Amino acid sequence: MSAVPSSSRSSRKAKGEGHSRRGEILSAAERIFVERGYEGATIRKIADEVGLSSTALYMHFADKGEILQEICRDAFARLIEATERLATLDMPPDQRARRLVEAYIAFGFDNPNAYRLIYLTRPTEAREGAQGMAQELGQDLFVGLQATVAEAVESGRMQGDPATVAQLIWANAHGLVSLMITKPYFPWAARRALVDASLDALFRGLRTS
Repeated sequence: MSAVPSSSRSSRKAKGEGHSRRGEILSAAERIFVERGYEGATIRKIADEVGLSSTALYMHFADKGEILQEICRDAFARLIEATERLATLDMPPDQRARRLVEAYIAFGFDNPNAYRLIYLTRPTEAREGAQGMAQELGQDLFVGLQATVAEAVESGRMQGDPATVAQLIWANAHGLVSLMITKPYFPWAARRALVDASLDALFRGLRTS
C-alpha cells in the first residue's frame, strides 16, 4: 500500500475539533452551491474545502441534499427570528410592515449566498429540498407580513387587498435584493439611498393619507 502524501495528511483536520465542524461544512457548501450549482457541488469538493475526507463528511451529513436542506432551514430560521421580534413592536402597523420588509432586505444583503439558495433556486436545487424549505418556512414569513398589512388596512392606514398589497411589498423588496446581488457590475446608486427611496415611494403609494 502506498503511503499517503504528507501534504494530504496535513490538510486533514484532526479529530476532536468537532463541535464547529458541522458549521464549517455548511458554510463551505453554501458558497460552493452558489459558485458551482447543485450538480457541480460534489461531496468531495465540499469535504476538501473544509479539510475533511469524504468519509468523514458523511459522518455529519448523509448526502449533499441534506446539506442543502440544512442551509435553507438555518437561513429561514434566522430570518424568522429577526421578523418575529419586529412583529411585536409597539408602532403603527404600516410602520411595522416597513420594518419587516427592511429585515428581509438586510438579510439578503448580509447573507447573499444563503439568499440565492432560498429565493433564487434553480430547478435541480428546488427538487433537492430548497423549494420545500421555501414552501414550508418561507410561507410562514410571508403570512406574518400579510397579517401586519391586513392590520394596517383594517386600521385605515393602508389601502387595498391585504394579500395583493403584501405580495407587492414582498416582490419589490426581493426584486431589489436579487438584482443588486446578482448584477454587482451595474453602477448602482448607494445601497441605503436606493433602498430607502424605493420603500418610501412604495409605502407612500399604499398609505391612505
